Amino acid sequence: MRKEAFPRTDWPRVVVTTDPELDDLNSMIRLLTHAAEIDLCGLVYAGSRFHYTGDPARGIAPHRWPAPGARLHIDEAIDAYARVEDTLRVHDPRFPTAAHLRSLVRMGNVATEGEMDEITPGSTLIADLLRETALTPDGATGAGGALLDAARPLFIQAWGGISTLARALRTVEEELGGRADWPVLKQRVLDRVVLSSFGEQDSTLASYIRPCWPGLEHREVATRTWGYTTRDVLLPADLELVGAQWTREHISSRGPLGAAYRVWGDGRRMAADFDAEDYFGESGKTEAQLREEGYQVWCPVQEPGAFISEGDTSNFTLLIPNGLHSWEDATFGGWGGRQVPHPELPDTLTSDMRFTLPGLPQPDYPPLVVDHAADGSAPPEYHMTRWWRALQNEFAARLAWSVTPRYEDANHPPAVVVEHPDGGSGLVRSVRPGEVVTLTATATDPDGDHVLLRWWAYPEAGPNPCPTPPRIRDDGAGNAVVTVPAEARPGQAIHVIVEGTDTGTPPLTRYQRVVLDVVDAA
Repeated sequence: MRKEAFPRTDWPRVVVTTDPELDDLNSMIRLLTHAAEIDLCGLVYAGSRFHYTGDPARGIAPHRWPAPGARLHIDEAIDAYARVEDTLRVHDPRFPTAAHLRSLVRMGNVATEGEMDEITPGSTLIADLLRETALTPDGATGAGGALLDAARPLFIQAWGGISTLARALRTVEEELGGRADWPVLKQRVLDRVVLSSFGEQDSTLASYIRPCWPGLEHREVATRTWGYTTRDVLLPADLELVGAQWTREHISSRGPLGAAYRVWGDGRRMAADFDAEDYFGESGKTEAQLREEGYQVWCPVQEPGAFISEGDTSNFTLLIPNGLHSWEDATFGGWGGRQVPHPELPDTLTSDMRFTLPGLPQPDYPPLVVDHAADGSAPPEYHMTRWWRALQNEFAARLAWSVTPRYEDANHPPAVVVEHPDGGSGLVRSVRPGEVVTLTATATDPDGDHVLLRWWAYPEAGPNPCPTPPRIRDDGAGNAVVTVPAEARPGQAIHVIVEGTDTGTPPLTRYQRVVLDVVDAA
């Protein structure tokens, strides 16, 4: 697996594979509100153990798949996006056209769980990207000296099953595996490709990818924070952000994209036939009444209009360019949570999902990812919940953009900059144990809002953190005096975050991460 972070100049490409779960639709809608700043290369329908089309030739019936002819969720989200794309471009001209997004949509391996024999349009799209990645030398540049796309990192996200990616990897291995330089080509794929997933929703990671592609980085980003049981882990102060009132005001009422977003009691269903686990669209019924109707009530019923789930959002929020740079290294932590090496799987980093999906075993090891709050407590999944309010405010603001035709009538995120005393970049600095470092941040806001700056240490972040937090004196005006712990050892690193939140409505937050690399005191 990768031994060091990606260079922060190599902005990643992204392919999303997704099954027709309601939380995938909701995550897709949020993703499209960030389409201006994420380099989407593919949007691929995938099967999983929970959703597949079936294969009549083999006597396999469909399982929790939409009715024949139904508009599937990627297309449904793009349909809503198409109605507001011009308004979104008022706020960021980089938003792509709906036509471009439609050109990225493919059907992947969906017939049944773990099916990877068939070459599909979705697997072909991914195989083309992997092949180009393998055949492009490191540092290859094009006109003007820009790094070629195929030399940049490629994040392939499995919001459902992984079989479409597995088929693509097999295709590339079959086509290029006989070449004398295959070891070099394969290593380029391993160096540049990251698989992220919400759990293992089919068998192909275990049966094919791990044994045949050892070294392929897998980021397991599943959290309860974005799932159906988010209310079990959210901070008490943030529970309002999943309630019906907040959701209606900031999401459901915000134009076509908000109207397409799934909420409790909305009368909609996922599959063509009765699905005993899909009672989220039902309204006005108690859990007992739902059970009498044949439903398996595995998640507590919420008030109509409330948040249901966005289970796959942590796959792509790590890629949002908010200043945290968490895509560069899974251990950095950020809007996609923080991952650490899995105790049993050498190429996997995990967010440590502490709950079971149906049919998956409960991990028997203690929590691996523990972030501490300022008061020293360790709330459950704080590595993810600490960002929840900022992310919900971000979504609310972007949905507001979609229905606000004048730039000046909406709020936009601030920009936060940290400068080195010599005028260069201050984001990575070498320090010695006991050294006192002064850090200065400035912020600008496109709407002229005041930006509140706050410095804080993230002692758990990074592949080799210093266990002792630094002392920080923050003057509240962007200046921080950081004392490196005397106990710090060479090779360790200390992550310090400056957070800038504007005074607009809703308030929006951006960051910069300063990494203090500890070197020998001599």
